[in-house]
Amino acid sequence: MAAGDEESFRLFYARHQPPIYRFALHMTGRPDAAEEVVQEAFMTLIREAGKFDAERGAPQAFLYGIARNHVRRLMEREWRYQPLVDEDGLSEDTSESSQNHSPNNYPNNGHSPAGYMLEGMTRAEIVEQVRSALGLLPLHYREAVTLCDLQEHDYESAARIMDCPVGTVRSRLARGREMLAARLRGVPAAKKSAGGAS
Repeated sequence: MAAGDEESFRLFYARHQPPIYRFALHMTGRPDAAEEVVQEAFMTLIREAGKFDAERGAPQAFLYGIARNHVRRLMEREWRYQPLVDEDGLSEDTSESSQNHSPNNYPNNGHSPAGYMLEGMTRAEIVEQVRSALGLLPLHYREAVTLCDLQEHDYESAARIMDCPVGTVRSRLARGREMLAARLRGVPAAKKSAGGAS
C-alpha cells in the first residue's frame, strides 16, 4: 500500500474503515463528524504511509493514531459548542438531577439507580443515553471507554493506540467507567480526598 498499490489500499480500507468510523462516532457523537474523521484519516494515511514503522506497532494502531489526531483537532475547533463540564467531566447542570435521581429516591426493587433509569427503555433509547453521557467525558477517558468497552480492544491494544502505558489505560478506563455510570445515574462521581480515601 505504501508503494501505491490500489488493491492493497482497497483491502485495507474495507477492513479498517468500519472500526475507525465507530471510534470516531463514539468520540464525536455525530455521524457527519465521524465521516469527516474517516476521510481525513485515510487521506493522511495515503500521504504519510511511508512514515509507518512496523516496530512501533501494527498498521491498525498507526491508523487509529491518525484518527485520534483528527478527532482531537475537530474537537478543539468545536470546543466552544461543547457543554461546560466540571473537574469530573460532568455537566454543570447535575445539581437538580442529583436530587431527583439519588439512590434513596428509587424503589428497593433490586436494581441499581442506573439500571432503574434504563429499565423500560428501548435499545435505541439506551444507546442514545449512553452516547450522550459518553460525549460529556473528557477525551482521554472517552478514548479508553470507547476502545476497551465499546470496541473490545484489550489493554495492550488500547495502549498502543493511545500511545501510553497499559497502567494508564487501566486507570483511565476505571475512572471513565465511574464517570459514565455517574452520568447515567444523574449524580456527580464521588470525589477523591487528598489522602486518597473515599
